[in-house]
Amino acid sequence: MAVKVRIPTPLLSLTGGKKEVEAEGATLKELIEDLERRYPGLKERLCDEEGNLRRFINFFVNDEDIRFLQGEETPLKDGDVVSIVPAIAGG
Repeated sequence: MAVKVRIPTPLLSLTGGKKEVEAEGATLKELIEDLERRYPGLKERLCDEEGNLRRFINFFVNDEDIRFLQGEETPLKDGDVVSIVPAIAGG
């Protein structure tokens, strides 16, 4: 089951410059584990020390915010597109 993952610019160094990669997982949580196997160091940028998704990084599955779905347990299927979007703050 291949899921496309869109990688934000700050994380491109971990994917060898690839803006879009493929990974597998039945849920977003499993997908992140697979991303870590393929691209070591990615998980620590996406998850905190307890393994929870970092609050300042937003995840979208097919353009839907996972906060309004099932969070890290959001189910994924073949052909889905996951976008990783760092939150922007400032003033």
